[in-house]
Parts: sequence; C-alpha cells; structure tokens
Amino acid sequence: MSSTCRGIITDWGGVLTSPLPETIAAWLEADGIDSDLYRTVMRSWVQGAYAGGAAANPIHALERGEVDPGDFERRLAAELRLVDGGAVPHDGLLTRMFSGFLPVEEMYAALRQARRQDVRTCLLSNSWGNGYPRDRFADTFDAVVISGEVGMRKPEPEIFAHALELVGLRAEECVFIDDIDHNVSAAVELGMVGILHRDPEETRIRLEEACGIELEAMSK
Repeated sequence: MSSTCRGIITDWGGVLTSPLPETIAAWLEADGIDSDLYRTVMRSWVQGAYAGGAAANPIHALERGEVDPGDFERRLAAELRLVDGGAVPHDGLLTRMFSGFLPVEEMYAALRQARRQDVRTCLLSNSWGNGYPRDRFADTFDAVVISGEVGMRKPEPEIFAHALELVGLRAEECVFIDDIDHNVSAAVELGMVGILHRDPEETRIRLEEACGIELEAMSK
C-alpha cells in the first residue's frame, strides 16, 4: 500500500462526537422546543452561513468569534418557541444544545494509532461557543484550531492554511475529515484528500488507504 498522506486534519462535532442530528433532536425534546420552527430557523441560518457574502449571518459571526455566545443565544431563543407557545430560555442554551455530544471512541483510537505511526494530526473545528474535551487533545492531536479563537471559520481557505502551517505539511500531504460536504469540498479544492464522514469504520478504512497505515478496529 503506497503512502501519500502524512497528516490528518479532522472536524470535531459529528466526527469525534455522536451525530449532530441525534444530539439536536434529544435537546429539542428535553427542552420542549418546537422542532419544526427550530429547523425552519436553522435551515435559513445554516444555508446562509455556507453561501457567498454571508458576513452578516449569525452562525458565521459566532463561528468566527465576532459575536458573544450569550448574544447568539438571545437571538436564537427569540426566534424559537416552546411546544406550548412559551418563550425559550436563552441562558445556557448552547450548553444545553451540545450536552448530548458523546465521544466516538473509535475515531479517537484511530487518530491516536495514526499519530503513533508518524502521521501528524490536527483538530479543525467551527466553534459555537461550546466547550471541548480538551483533556483528550494532548494524546490525540499535534495541533488544535478552534474557529472562534483564530477569527476564521471553515470553509474559508485561510483557516485550512493555518492548520496546515501548524502541522508543517502541504495540502497534498493531508487528509481532511468532516461531516459537512461544503467543508470537505473546500479542502479538496486546496489539494487535500477529502473524507465526508458518515461512519467510523468507513472513515478508518479510508484513512488506512490514504495514509498507507494500519488502524486496528476497536472490538465491539
């Protein structure tokens, strides 16, 4: 097996965590939020965040660290309603939204195995002001890039360039993993190998092929 890639750059939410749709659905039910209204609001905001000229988009601003998470919480809560018609409490909304994110141990294990085989690893995450399990990062990553901390966001080329600089590799030497197609397409345009993440086993196999390494599957 030929080795072409010496680095892995990966998203966090939805790749190293349980899938976002499941997490959001559980939060909506737990908080009693009108799920149809939430999806209508977020569909517009998310589509805007990945469209050209989206500088004024609330998600765009949050991910770049241009707006305080508390202000974003108030703005989002104002757009939503509880199933009984009541107002949605804004305080701690983002914490509640992401509280169901659980680590995907198979993905952490694959990255750590790759790192032990001299493959450099980097986290590249668009932050929503949420907390990260940073105690896991030292053993998993050579570099960590959080969008709100660097003032850039995926799929902007500049944030990919920043991640590449931190790991000391060219785009052609890296694999990029994300569960959002826009981000994967942006990485591929820059010359990286793109993996649209859907399943840990499939991603592990594709990493083996791209990097020319062996990654042992976790026992069930």
